Amino acid sequence: MFYVLAVAAVAAFLLLDHGPGGWHPWVSAVLLVLCLGWGLSRSGPSWLFVLVVGGLQLAAVWIDHTAAFALFAWGPMIFQALPLRPALAVVAALDLLPVPMALIRDGTTQKVHGLLPLTVLGLAFAALIGTYVSRLHNSRLEIARLSREAGVATERARLAAEIHDTLAQGFTSIITLAQADSLPAGHRLDLVARTARDNLAEARALVAALAPADLHDAGLGPALRRQMDRFTADTGVRTALHLSDGTERVPTALQVVLLRAAQEALANARRHAGAASVELRLRTTATEVVLTVTDDGTGIGPAPFGFGLAGMRSRAEQVGGSCTVTGSPGRGTTVTVTLPLPGGVS
Repeated sequence: MFYVLAVAAVAAFLLLDHGPGGWHPWVSAVLLVLCLGWGLSRSGPSWLFVLVVGGLQLAAVWIDHTAAFALFAWGPMIFQALPLRPALAVVAALDLLPVPMALIRDGTTQKVHGLLPLTVLGLAFAALIGTYVSRLHNSRLEIARLSREAGVATERARLAAEIHDTLAQGFTSIITLAQADSLPAGHRLDLVARTARDNLAEARALVAALAPADLHDAGLGPALRRQMDRFTADTGVRTALHLSDGTERVPTALQVVLLRAAQEALANARRHAGAASVELRLRTTATEVVLTVTDDGTGIGPAPFGFGLAGMRSRAEQVGGSCTVTGSPGRGTTVTVTLPLPGGVS
């Protein structure tokens, strides 16, 4: 915008009638060089741009005092190049210097009277534009800071959900196995070692920012089957897994959401449901994929949902899906996660 204003200032000067004097082409050339200086302001050092603009502006004013009006175009650029106070000082100097320059050059106050209104107007304009540019710059810095903080908070929440759905649940399984008296000690140690190895793989995948280790190795279907087998081995609860065709074509980002949802639903069934059986269904259509985990346990009560279920819903919503938890005391619980497929799955 300011560059357009500068070009308009030069065009206006060219159209003005300056009388028979021969300075008109020289002043026009100087102002055109100032227009080209805009490129320097975008790529070169800020102070270098200000020095070039200031020097050429004063040279143009020395040749013809009417060139002072071009400061209305260069002033905003100077405020963009420098902090507010130095920019105000530079613009004020460029605005005031034409008065003594006219006295020195002409030896009369005739042209000074014509410059004074322009000088006062220029100072007011400079203060207004300077304040506006400074506020705009500060607001952009504030927006950038808030964006960084929001990004950090989002990443922190993502990592918290990842740790809760992987490492924390693995450690809970280890504690449960260590305290279980119904299984032989050797079998319990084998399960503890396997769970610890799985946790280590998840930790490495988390550090490397990869997909979950199970997905990285085999895909969603085998990963869900492994979760169900592990659940049965740890709890003795009967499980059933039903997978429809097309699971392997679900995008990786959605597979992560579905796997984490299944892990959380199974973890809740382990800790709270007291179920005798758990069923997991994954149904893929042309437009969506639906995960359903149902248990026949104690059901859900009036207590508010914890961090795990809130994280499950947040994951689903981030990819445009939904998560619902239904059930009643004594009648089991059903967790349903529905995610839209981008463009459909052929």
